[in-house]
Amino acid sequence: MSEPDTATRYLDGYADILAAVAATGRRLSRNELATRRALGEQAAEDGHSLRSLVRDHLAATRAAWPGTAGSADGVLAAVEQAVDAFAEGYERAQRLAVREEEAARREFIDDLLYGRSDLGRLAERAERFGLVLSHAHAVAVAEGPEAYDDTAPVTRQVEAALIARFGDRRILLATKNGQLVCIAPGDQDDVLTFFAKQAHAATEGSRVAVGRPRPGAGGVVHSYEEALGTLELADRLELDEPVVRAADLLVYPVLARDRQAMADLVLSALGPLRHARGGAEPLLRTLQVYFEAGCTAAEAARRLALSVRAVTYRLERIHQLTGVNPADPMHRYTLQTAVIGARLLDWPAQEI
Repeated sequence: MSEPDTATRYLDGYADILAAVAATGRRLSRNELATRRALGEQAAEDGHSLRSLVRDHLAATRAAWPGTAGSADGVLAAVEQAVDAFAEGYERAQRLAVREEEAARREFIDDLLYGRSDLGRLAERAERFGLVLSHAHAVAVAEGPEAYDDTAPVTRQVEAALIARFGDRRILLATKNGQLVCIAPGDQDDVLTFFAKQAHAATEGSRVAVGRPRPGAGGVVHSYEEALGTLELADRLELDEPVVRAADLLVYPVLARDRQAMADLVLSALGPLRHARGGAEPLLRTLQVYFEAGCTAAEAARRLALSVRAVTYRLERIHQLTGVNPADPMHRYTLQTAVIGARLLDWPAQEI
């Protein structure tokens, strides 16, 4: 359709309205306003800019300005009404289009992260949102002190930072269950690293977990679930790092795979600590920090805000109760594995 034809289409009846207003001084009727709104909606749906359409209205006003005597004020009031109604319809159509786009995006995110929908159809829909599911993708999940949705200032802030840094790279930022989720090509780890930094800063101390790259639509689900599992694991292990990667914690899911065997080890190696004054928790915490400090009592004492003598006493008490010497390399592996198992199983807070 040519430009003149386009302008005529959305200006249908406009000149007649101006002529009638100039002759009678009346305002636009309800039907005339409804027609203007409908034409505005149609123009928005057809993809035309509001700026050019307003310009067309003003040009038509000048061309159709009544040559007969009449009130200029009345004509200009009619122009104001007509353009206002047209713009109202245009904006209404735009809002509807935005809502439909947001609904389609949310449905896609849900299907993608839950592994629902036909994979072929999912791949087709993915391209609309910038993903090529035939490639490998990795997923990062940020969990902050509060729940976030797509309209939250934190979400907009992180999204703006990603766009400013990486432009039109095939990145998808979304929210799910109150968490920020970033999906990026598996060979672009810099994207997820940057996302983690921005999310941590924007949420005032969130923890971010990064899943491993996996191929295909199902790979996105696996990487997402791995990131969620890593968040939970980091919480149980009381890790201090703001960014944790599933690839760095693979040993822990392996240890926890046989839950009964792990429970037996914990109770066998650490069960006697429950008989200590104050219960098992203080001694268990001492063991954890001692191992994290490279089995150096002085460093463990600094981290625990205790004297070296107090830490040494606790280690001796552990040896007395369990029969296992934490300082003995032959015993250390079993005891350290049991400490990890205790954190994974939330023992002694939870019975196992």
